[in-house]
Amino acid sequence: MEEVVVQLENKINEMIDELKGLCNTNGLSNQASEEVIITSIFLYKFLNDKFMANLNDFSEKTGMLLETILKNEHQELNVFYNTYPQDVAFKYEDTIEYLINKSTNDKFYELFDDALERISNYPENEEFNIKTAEGGRKPLFTRITENVESSNRNNFAKNIFGIISQDKFNFGAAFKNNFDFYSTIFEHLIKDYNVASGVYAEYFTPQVISSTIAKILVNMSPIEDKIYEVYDPAAGSGSLVLHLANELGKGKFGDKAQVYTQDISNKSSRFLRINMILNGLTNSLDNIIEGDTLLKPAHYKIPHEPDSGLKQFDFITANPPFKTDFSSTRDKIERNWEDSDRFFAGIPKVPNKDKSKMAIYLCFIQHILYSLKDDGKAAIVVPTGFLTAQSSIEKKIREKLINNKWLKGVISMPSNIFANTGTNVSVLFIDKQNKEDNVILIDASNMGNKVKEGKNQKTVLSSEEIKKIENTFINKEEVDDFSVIVSFDEIKEKNYSFSAGQYFEVKIEYVEMTEEEFKNKMNNYKSNLKQYFEEGKSLENEIMKSLEGLKFND
Repeated sequence: MEEVVVQLENKINEMIDELKGLCNTNGLSNQASEEVIITSIFLYKFLNDKFMANLNDFSEKTGMLLETILKNEHQELNVFYNTYPQDVAFKYEDTIEYLINKSTNDKFYELFDDALERISNYPENEEFNIKTAEGGRKPLFTRITENVESSNRNNFAKNIFGIISQDKFNFGAAFKNNFDFYSTIFEHLIKDYNVASGVYAEYFTPQVISSTIAKILVNMSPIEDKIYEVYDPAAGSGSLVLHLANELGKGKFGDKAQVYTQDISNKSSRFLRINMILNGLTNSLDNIIEGDTLLKPAHYKIPHEPDSGLKQFDFITANPPFKTDFSSTRDKIERNWEDSDRFFAGIPKVPNKDKSKMAIYLCFIQHILYSLKDDGKAAIVVPTGFLTAQSSIEKKIREKLINNKWLKGVISMPSNIFANTGTNVSVLFIDKQNKEDNVILIDASNMGNKVKEGKNQKTVLSSEEIKKIENTFINKEEVDDFSVIVSFDEIKEKNYSFSAGQYFEVKIEYVEMTEEEFKNKMNNYKSNLKQYFEEGKSLENEIMKSLEGLKFND
């Protein structure tokens, strides 16, 4: 089975790379439209192959010919849809198999775009169209060939079908609920597109980091037999929140988690939608909101009723943008929430010089604390400088975490753990129901191997190093020069520092020796020092002589 998985993964990656090559030959490389085209075609291929696999399975089980099912649309197809409910409504006229027979048509590209538009407009598919904070909807698919010069559109569409019709990928049957498989495919799919850009920037959290954070969060207390509400207020492409949902359900997404997210980026919201469809977490798609979390949070205790107050969650996980210019909304955010303690520590002022240095992540930390239930748990990726910063907002946040005994622990990660940012990062783990009197601080900054990823350098952690981090935190172990357990009072005495290194025990190595051995060592030191001093004096005399020999020439 493992060999089959690898073969399928390689085939899918090859298809993705061929599509990227096709975009390149049509002048779309590094264009905003390229990622829309690539991700849309991949999703279309996924839905097509899943639909056809189910249709063929139904045909075999009922003994009906496929042609009979398709012709008698009102009867047999209705039975099929009831037997195999689709994540996204899909009809035979939308499929690769149907459309490829029309590829000789001079307007084939229009037939393809019409199919994509038709899929988006089926009433059953409304929940798959991304909601915005303002209440609007953005379609599942757009007319993708319109991104190409009109004279090239037909060949472009034909070439797409030449690529996606080569193999049928049995996504659903062979790899049901296999998140590890989908996560590697998805990372390959978007690796060229999820880079620092836009107003808030879009950072992709590596799968291994997301998985580690999820394991630690879920192991912070026993998991009960209920559905947990999990949230990411800066979700990006969803790596963190989907790993958490997967871990809660022990590999079965929908069993333990109802997912809620918000992100200001249209691109990231599209990525997240695809990621959720791939993994069958479609029951949460209506909770995926595109919009500004700080200015206009979209999730309320009573849906669509802001007066009911912000919704609170069982688990929150986030890798928010660290520093960016939000000066245009800063004052409005402050006014809107001045009568609450949502931003209890304050909102960063607009600097006179570089507005892009505004520490927006501090607002997200406060929003997360405000959005946690009284027994809620959270993991937040922060710049490592936050752990010791003495500025007003940073310190007030740390004081609240310690004075309320909410801090469960901190992991300081190696530099360049994210290929697209050189900022050193740490992860705060928060438990509002914490019953312990101490926290664990881990310094993993010296772990990992440096590798090149494109133009950037990235640190990669081995599986053994990952296990060490996870087990040390979960089992709360002290390891020399790696982890330390400290009380809340000790942290207060250290000016609320969360840096593990400040609490490590300073060890002096003692070596036993006789008096004679001690005297011999001291004599050697003296002899060596005398030699160094003499050599230094000799060098000094030579330099002085050389300087005296210098003459001024007119």
